[in-house]
Amino acid sequence: MNLLTPLRKPFSYSFSNATLIIISINVVTYFLFSATPLAQYENYMALSVIGLFRLHMFWQPVTYMFMHGSISHLFFNMLALVFFGINTEKAVGTKEFLLLYFLCGVLCGIISVVIYFFTGYFMLFLVGASGAIYAILLAYAVIFPRSRIFIWGILPVPAPILVIAYAVIELGNQLLSQNGGVAHLTHFAGFVMAWLYFKIRMDISPVKIWKDAYGQ
Repeated sequence: MNLLTPLRKPFSYSFSNATLIIISINVVTYFLFSATPLAQYENYMALSVIGLFRLHMFWQPVTYMFMHGSISHLFFNMLALVFFGINTEKAVGTKEFLLLYFLCGVLCGIISVVIYFFTGYFMLFLVGASGAIYAILLAYAVIFPRSRIFIWGILPVPAPILVIAYAVIELGNQLLSQNGGVAHLTHFAGFVMAWLYFKIRMDISPVKIWKDAYGQ
């Protein structure tokens, strides 16, 4: 028996619109923690080297995904979930979607904070669902390889091309940018984790899917 067989056991299909529930929790959490005096507790929910490794706040790799730094940060992340999350959840089922979303999101956070540890960013706080959402974006491009996404509502770009472009941009920004306000590393990790998820969990090669879709 293949060692990966237990990891590839499929879930029974069901659809519960978990995407809208995740969006609702994010919105409520943002406004709840933006109001005083709850704002002081944001440091307990965001992910940081000190919080995870020194203070042993082991919930942070999950809770950081529900914290956002600004209303625009929240809006664009939730908009991406509306566009890509709902269709992805319908395609794979709610259980598979939730496993993909939270597993990739948690791993993105852990990878980021480990790298922060070794690069000395001990007081950098990581917030946002971006890592998990970038994983969902890749999943969408694998499930709907012929889908076209309209940039600025005008320019149609095939979903796989958009994913590859974003991955290159995020990797380049991480390597070249000194701006700590955008977690390019976490975004890029979202693509990598989703790629590995499809390879390990679903025995699917994204590259093969995209080649087949475009007749290469």
